[in-house]
Amino acid sequence: MIVRNHERIHADEENLCQKCISELEDLYSYLDLSTEELDLLDMPRRSFTVHFPVHMDSGKTKMFVGHRVQYNDARGPTKGGIRFHPELTLDDVRDLAFLMSLKCAVVNIPFGGSKGGVVVNPKELSRTELERLTRSYIRAIADYIGPSRDIPAPDVYTDEKIMAWILDEYERIKGEHVPAVVTGKPIELGGSKARSYSTSLGGILVLEEALKTKGMDKSDVNIAIQGFGNVGENAARILHERGYRVVAVSDSKGGIMNKDGLDIPNVIKHKNDSGSVIDFEGSENISNEELLTCECDILVPAALSEQLNKDNARDVKAKIVLELANAPTTIDADNVFSEKKIMLIPDILANAGGVVVSYFEWIQNLNNDYWEENRVLEKLGKTMVNSFKDVFSLCEEENCSMRKAAYQLAVKRILHAERLRGNL
Repeated sequence: MIVRNHERIHADEENLCQKCISELEDLYSYLDLSTEELDLLDMPRRSFTVHFPVHMDSGKTKMFVGHRVQYNDARGPTKGGIRFHPELTLDDVRDLAFLMSLKCAVVNIPFGGSKGGVVVNPKELSRTELERLTRSYIRAIADYIGPSRDIPAPDVYTDEKIMAWILDEYERIKGEHVPAVVTGKPIELGGSKARSYSTSLGGILVLEEALKTKGMDKSDVNIAIQGFGNVGENAARILHERGYRVVAVSDSKGGIMNKDGLDIPNVIKHKNDSGSVIDFEGSENISNEELLTCECDILVPAALSEQLNKDNARDVKAKIVLELANAPTTIDADNVFSEKKIMLIPDILANAGGVVVSYFEWIQNLNNDYWEENRVLEKLGKTMVNSFKDVFSLCEEENCSMRKAAYQLAVKRILHAERLRGNL
């Protein structure tokens, strides 16, 4: 099961990178970028590999390999997650750091993109070994990270507990309190309120702006959500609380549907009790495939990549697709949706709420001024709404897809910063 999970996570992000690169190749040609601009975008500012020892519970010492790539820092210090994964490569890290550069530029926060991690299966480590590994990795890269250089965050198989270890180790090395060195920390150590559901809420805020452009009212729309993990479950919960009608949800075991709307709080309780959403009282069991083509106005893929593809795209009945998952739509499906005039809100914008609130955490840490949840939500709302408007405006102006507009906006912002610095 662990291996399958590794493959699934790895495949999703590989698909995301491939899709991005394919889109960008067309975009670079369309924008008629110079050789200098292409070279600047194609090469990370710095990338490095470290080798470090960890004392294992057996009493032996084992060497581990870690990577970090800081792709572009023209718009600000780099920002990106740390992951622990047995198949991690420097190429993976580089591609994901580039995507983070684009995502930060799309939502117009003053960060560049980075990524890093350790080649390890954390499931094979004890808690004490995991802590020693984390601290050893940070000692190896401490000179290259910091609040004004590169700010790590949680990623695959890392969490707020590991961020707390990173914070503590970095502060021991520097001999001072530096909460802004890492985000995604426990609130008690300087983390930000609303971080746990910020990705879901950010997507919903963008969705609400999309509804306005189409003249659709929430009382008239049915919503289907594929995926009931942290992002999908929080999306369903928030939509329900805001008065939307969620008619279908699914997890890895299958889905459920009720055309009159699901009682989401009780669906969550049912899943917690039974391990799945299926067999929820008052609903009809459906497959994940059936959910994607069910009668709905808004489809929210919040699970795996490539769920919407050439085989089912023409059967999708939704008017809006909100990509909360990474790369849930293939290029073939993108083209079909363009033909059918289905608005697709791309992952690079739709699921950027997490990095936006990470930015807010960084600001709070720097100023030693911690915000109430309402202030975080207000600022998240403004950022996501403005970002949608920027992308949608360019989409209308260029008569292109929302995805292409988002990439174009990001590339232009990065290159503009490079020009201002005199690098172009």
